[in-house]
Amino acid sequence: MEIKKETVVSGSGVPTAEQLEAINAQARAEMTAQQVYVFSLRLCDDQVDRDGERFDTEALPALAKLFIGKTGIVDHRWSSDKQVARIFRTEVVREEDVSYIKAWAYIRRGGCGDEIIADIEAGIKKEVSVGCAMGRSVCSVCGGEYGQCGHQKGEFYDGQLCCVILREPMDAYEFSFVAVPAQPQSGVLKGMGGRGRCLKELAEEFGAQGEYRALYKQAQLGALYEKQLRDEVVRLCLVLDLGAPEPVLRSITDKAAPEDLRKLKEALEGRVRECLPVQRQLPGADEAREGVESGFLI
Repeated sequence: MEIKKETVVSGSGVPTAEQLEAINAQARAEMTAQQVYVFSLRLCDDQVDRDGERFDTEALPALAKLFIGKTGIVDHRWSSDKQVARIFRTEVVREEDVSYIKAWAYIRRGGCGDEIIADIEAGIKKEVSVGCAMGRSVCSVCGGEYGQCGHQKGEFYDGQLCCVILREPMDAYEFSFVAVPAQPQSGVLKGMGGRGRCLKELAEEFGAQGEYRALYKQAQLGALYEKQLRDEVVRLCLVLDLGAPEPVLRSITDKAAPEDLRKLKEALEGRVRECLPVQRQLPGADEAREGVESGFLI
């Protein structure tokens, strides 16, 4: 799962002494202030993007650290001849209702580097997207793993817009100069590790489409069973009148694991049988016998 998020580049120029020290921590040869060009850029933030996803605010500091030392390339082409810059410092900036990662990168002056620098200064190269990997995708409505809870991003539930919250940073790959970002406002190269290749792509590559379709069908049936299990637990809780309103019960069950829900359902069914025994409308055979005098029985 990959994400592309647009960022903004701001030209700067000659590094300060402190910046040069951080740059030399990345370089093998000692660089001088005249040999490098420094610029700043705004990386990913915690706002909902057009894909209905956002980074968790608490995840930004850890993700910012992962970007230190990462390369800057062109058009997300992972090739050494496309490397043009490198990040040497990051920090999390908080402004009113938004938090974002701000980074500083440097370019070596001379050759093709001068062309990149000129394009930055001219305002031609100012759109940038970043590549990273996040360990979890969480539903903003129920807090469960997105894709397993039944909620859909972009939909409203009790007046709350559902979005996906990206948590647990795993890796940062690169940032890239791009001509046209995938998302005009905020785009992110979202990943779950590795190169972000999905199971469907791997199935097509290795000729395992049949197995993929079978797994996909089983996953759909599993999701349907889990939804029915959650609904049944909520129904049983309402039958027993535990005092909690339905939205609260659904919030609790949405966060519970399927195995825990199954055990809870069995316990609730037992309690319902105790508290609300089944009443038969017609008497059974034993009850009918009790109403007949034994003297008339053959």
